[in-house]
Amino acid sequence: MVKNILIFVFIVLGMIVILNFSDYNLKRAVDACLAGSQKLSKSKITDLEEAKKFCEEEIKKNKN
Repeated sequence: MVKNILIFVFIVLGMIVILNFSDYNLKRAVDACLAGSQKLSKSKITDLEEAKKFCEEEIKKNKN
């Protein structure tokens, strides 16, 4: 009985950690995309907010 409760608590804590880090990973991916778009000389995106929006959309599209 105690073993089952500990396994359940461990699974719940693991899910909480994964959900918290998924947003962190998205932010890092967007930052990397922004850095890459700044390095490209032929980039059509010059506004930082527009580039961030574009990167977020592309990452979410590729994720699904």
